[in-house]
Formats: sequence, C-alpha cells, structure tokens
Amino acid sequence: MNDRSANLSKPAMKRVFNESGIEVKPLYTAADVEASGGLSMLGEPGAYPFTRGIHREMYRKQPWTMRQYAGFGNPADTNQRFKYLIANGQTGLNVAFDLPTQIGLDSDDPLAEGEVGRVGMSIDTLRDFEIAFDGIDLKKITVSLTINGAAAILIAMYLAMAEKRGYDLKELRGTAQNDILKEFIGRGTWIYPVEPSIRLVGDTIEYCASHAPKYSPVSVCGYHIRESGATPAQEMAYAFCIAKAYADEVIKRGLPVDEFAGRLSYNFNIFGNIFEQVAKFRAGRGLWAKIMKEEYGAEKPGSMWLRMIAAGGGGGLTFEQPELNIVRGAYYALISALSGTQTMALCSYDEAYTIPTEYSARISLRTMQILIEEMGLTETVDPLAGSYYVETMTNQMRDAMVEIMAETDAEGGIVKLVTDGTIQSRVSAQAYKMQRDIDSGAFPKVGVNCYRNDKEDDHEVAFHPYNEDDARAQIASLDRIRVERDNDAVTAALAKLRDDAKAGRNVMPALMQAVKAYASVGEMTREMVGVFGRYREPVRF
Repeated sequence: MNDRSANLSKPAMKRVFNESGIEVKPLYTAADVEASGGLSMLGEPGAYPFTRGIHREMYRKQPWTMRQYAGFGNPADTNQRFKYLIANGQTGLNVAFDLPTQIGLDSDDPLAEGEVGRVGMSIDTLRDFEIAFDGIDLKKITVSLTINGAAAILIAMYLAMAEKRGYDLKELRGTAQNDILKEFIGRGTWIYPVEPSIRLVGDTIEYCASHAPKYSPVSVCGYHIRESGATPAQEMAYAFCIAKAYADEVIKRGLPVDEFAGRLSYNFNIFGNIFEQVAKFRAGRGLWAKIMKEEYGAEKPGSMWLRMIAAGGGGGLTFEQPELNIVRGAYYALISALSGTQTMALCSYDEAYTIPTEYSARISLRTMQILIEEMGLTETVDPLAGSYYVETMTNQMRDAMVEIMAETDAEGGIVKLVTDGTIQSRVSAQAYKMQRDIDSGAFPKVGVNCYRNDKEDDHEVAFHPYNEDDARAQIASLDRIRVERDNDAVTAALAKLRDDAKAGRNVMPALMQAVKAYASVGEMTREMVGVFGRYREPVRF
C-alpha cells in the first residue's frame, strides 16, 4: 500500500471545541501562544493589566473570602444559619432573600402567599435587618446582599441598620448585587422598566460614593447570564457591557470614574471545562483593565481591577447521583482558586433538590478550607501561567469577548438589546440547544446521559420544609411594626420618596428616611411603581 492510500485509510481526527466555540488543539507550543497574540497582556500580578491577579501576592498574603449563599424562613432562622457558618470558619455572608422581597412585596401581600421565606429570608422592614444581623460584627464579616429589583431599598436598610448599630458608614464594607440588566436577561425578579431601573442603580452608586465609599453597591452578575444559557465568553462580554452601561449612567451625572469604579465588582460562574474557565477569568481581568484605562480614562489601579466572586456552579449540578455533586463542587472550587478570585462560594451537593442543610453547607465550606490548608493553592500566584495551552486560550477568550462586545455595540448596545428582548432570546435559544445536547448525549453529563446506573440507588436527601408558621410569624411581626411605628413619619417619608422619584432626584436619601421610619418594602415599592410603572417582558419567537 502506497503512502497516499495509507493516509486515506486513517480516520480523521475529531475536532474539539469548547463551549465558547474555540477549537481546542491536541497539542500547544510556544508558536500557538505567539500566533494568538503573545504575552503582551500578561504582565505581573498586582500590575496593569492584572491578567495574573489584582494583588501582587494574592493568596500568599490572604486567602479568598469564603461566602456561602444562605437565607431562608424569617430573619431569626437566617441569623442562626449565619452564626453556624461563621462558627465553622466562613469569612463572609452572602444573603438569599425570598421571592416576595426580591420583587418588592410585603409578606402579607396576597401575591406573596405560599412564598414567604420559601427560597430565602423574608424582609419587610428595617426591624428584620436588625434581627438578621444581630450579634454579627460587620467589621469582621462583610455581607453581600443578593438582591436586584428591590436593591435600592435593601441597601438603604443595610446602611441604616449599620448606622443604628454605631458603624461609621465611611468605613463600612459590603456588597449588593444590584444588577438589574442581568435580571432582565436571566432571573426575572424585575419590578420597574429598564430605564428607571438603570437610574436606580445609578442612584445607589452615586449615593455610596459620597456616603459609604468602601461599600460596593453593584456586583455585575455574569453568573446568572451563564446559568441561563450563555457561553463562558458571552458571560464575561455581556457583563462588561452591563458594567459599562452603569458606569455611563453615573458619569453623565458628573461623577469622575475614579470616584466609583473601584467599588464595582463582579459575580461570575465556575462550572465547565477547567482550562476554559481559568482562561476566561485571566482574559477578563486584562480586558476590563484595558477598558477602564483606555475607554474611561481611569488612573487609579483599583479602578481597573476586576474584583470578583467566582461562585456557585449550580448549572453543573445534577439531580441524578447527587453525591457526585460533592466531587463537582471540589473541582469548581479548584477552578475558582486557580482563576484568582477574591471571593468564593459553592453550591452544595443537595441544591439540585432543595435549600442546603447545615451538613451539606459545611461540606462546601470544608471543601474550600481543604484547598487553603492542604492543597497548596495559596502558595504561589497564578500557577498555570506560562502553560502554552492556558496562555493561548487566554488570548483567544479575550478576542472572543471583544468580538461579542463589538457586535453588541454595533446592534445598538446592551440596554437596547435587553429592552427589546434580543439578548434574552439568544441566551434562551442556547439554553434550549444545550438541553437537547444533554438529552441526546452530544454533551456528556456523568450520571445523566453516560455512566448511568442500571438501577439508580435511592439517596437520602433532606428536603427543606416550608414552614407556614414561620410565614404567619413574619406577617404578625409586620403587623406589630405598623402599630408601633410613627405612621405620620412614614407618610411624610413616602411622600418625599414619591416627589424625588418624580423630580428625577436621587432617591437614596428619601429611602434612607423611609427605612428609618420603618416603612415596608411593599410601601416603598408602590410609591416608585406609581412613578416609574412596571416592566412588561417582551416576547420573541
């Protein structure tokens, strides 16, 4: 057989692509790094463009903050879980709120029936924040509020609670998610239309820049965009487009970029291919620094930092063979550590079923602690740097993000594409395709479409019960507040809120006044809905 016939008989090598659509070669060399752009964007840790990390010594100086997502039932229930996690070594809090709170309803609203405290902590007034954080030192334990549609109200409650307890707001640290554009794309807990929603984000950034300059009023959340179907490259690119929209809103008010950009933060997802995820974050750090320096003229290094929590991985967990989620969670934690995050959180193995138990939450916490104490992840900075594969993929991921952002801008920008439903439609179509690939086996998922057991074992998973007594107690507490508070002061504060919303003034001072008078979430929301209206979701096919 001649050489030509021998070559014809060989099967073609299968081409492999990662989720972002980048082809993965079977071998990488220095030539691939050079062809993809070289090392011009690498730099040193703690120096522009921060590809290798935003701090010079990274975890050698201080390990990542461990911030498990927690919250359920009423504030007293959640306070107990917070203290349990802190006692077990958790170094930050990440607060889950129930659906009524997220969409601005009081617990006694008819629309809230059956949902009070179900998927997070119920909050009605400042009194609930006082209970939830009782006995927790807000200087030692920073708090992240996972809230969006009602974020301005809950930020005001958090600041008022801290101030009442004697904390200096100029020194107070913490974070609110407060990313409403992501909410329109991915989760759906919106309240107001797009434009006034962006205005409220701007109000919180502007207010905190003056009154709580160390507080981070926005954590742009690519996480939920990814969970909704976006590729890793889209997750980062859309998040950067959203962050730019918020920055533009604040800059047009006259606030210099260096007065607020250093408190912008990000929440990203970590499930998927290890090397694609690590490259995603390394690329994103360099790209965000370049955007802030070259497009926005930022001068302070902190304004260029990609400060992030790399979290969750919930989209990668499975209902089938749930104990495998413990293994998945360990790999997700490894990705997060190798990626250079500042904060880490893991979905617990039973979150495919229910709210985590103390037992499962502790396993997730111990997973992160094992990486710190036993696995050597804190001993050197950016340990995958210099890998031909990782450096090539980092360059390619950066190029993919730039291309997606350019396409978004060419089509009218992220605000327009969210308003008309274009981004939602694209992400939903990708989610549908991914589910079909999982169903068909084209996308392998261990225990789901491959390596299934002939007969699945029964696994004891403790379901978190819905406690109607807790809901009734929460409603009774709200009733008591309405009797005990100064209702004339509430009426005056709500009138001020309505007037400021109409006049286009920053509503945060009025919200601070209202929450201190113990106005409820629902009462404040209704005043702003009366001015702004409610969002109606565009339907596209």
